[in-house]
Amino acid sequence: MVHPLIERYAELLVHYCVQAQEGELIALHVPHGALDLARALNRTVLKAGARPALRIHYPEAVEDFLELASDRVLDSTPMLDLLEVEHAAGWIRVAAPVNSRSMQQSDKARLGRLMKAHAPVQEKRLAGTRWVGTLYPTAAAAQDAGMSTDAFADFVYRAMFLDSDDPVARWGELRTVQASLIERLARAELIELKGPGTDLRLRVTGRTWMNSDGRRNMPSGEVFTGPIESSAEGVITFNIPSSVGGTLVRDVELRFEGGKVVAARAAEGEDMLQAQLNTDAGARMLGEIGIGTNFAITQPILNTLYDEKIGGTVHLALGRSYPESGGVNESAIHWDLITDLRDGGEIRLDGELFAENGRFV
Repeated sequence: MVHPLIERYAELLVHYCVQAQEGELIALHVPHGALDLARALNRTVLKAGARPALRIHYPEAVEDFLELASDRVLDSTPMLDLLEVEHAAGWIRVAAPVNSRSMQQSDKARLGRLMKAHAPVQEKRLAGTRWVGTLYPTAAAAQDAGMSTDAFADFVYRAMFLDSDDPVARWGELRTVQASLIERLARAELIELKGPGTDLRLRVTGRTWMNSDGRRNMPSGEVFTGPIESSAEGVITFNIPSSVGGTLVRDVELRFEGGKVVAARAAEGEDMLQAQLNTDAGARMLGEIGIGTNFAITQPILNTLYDEKIGGTVHLALGRSYPESGGVNESAIHWDLITDLRDGGEIRLDGELFAENGRFV
């Protein structure tokens, strides 16, 4: 028997996010820590008349691959993964961390090579499938968030509006709010971000702002675009930590000139920061600026999927652009770094105040 809330979760992912249709192939990637959700997803896809392709992963799979794979295997394109995304109409990836620090000791350079080898799969997935990523509440994720397991589960379900009578309607309401923000952002040429340790300018002239309403991330709640690649000037401090491959990276400071990172440091995770920046030429350029709008997410939990959506935050992604935004930067990485502007920060559009202390004006 599948818990009713898990069934509602699965229905939201299958019907709202990837919109599974009869006869389609829907790829499901689920860790073993979320087996009840795996079953609910499989059943929901079947009820939709689609064919599920379910993969169950164990927690140390990537860690083992980085340790044991030969250079030839590490650097080769994973052809089965590529074949899957070429045939799948939808793709659902579930994260269910058992130990968020499990890859702390993994070779950072080899992780970069693995990401580069998977880049063709990622590009095909982004361009050719209806995809969504989500986080299943686990005890390890709750510890990172500083919550009890039950409290964290409640937090997760509220962020997805699963506690409401009609979650899809709630996502529609947020879509409308975000559309009004985009109406103003679309007229802007210059964006200025100011706050503690932050004084950054970048241009978005002619770029398309996207309304992220839960279709690709669940939960979501952001508007984003790709900045003009050569435009970023100044310094920004990211005061919300992030985890990359199980490595904690905290208090990142980046200095930009001509759109490129020319100086970078981190209070923690410096080796990971430098390894990511050295992945390829595009890794030092910006692929995205996003503004968080989900005020149901009230605090960071050391998970980018949630943290970048916090209402009152801004995130910048190093690396690959989303082509639909008009961005043209190419890279094997897309690393979202987040700054919280709710205490002493502001966003200005062509000199006009757009948000102050995390609230839109």
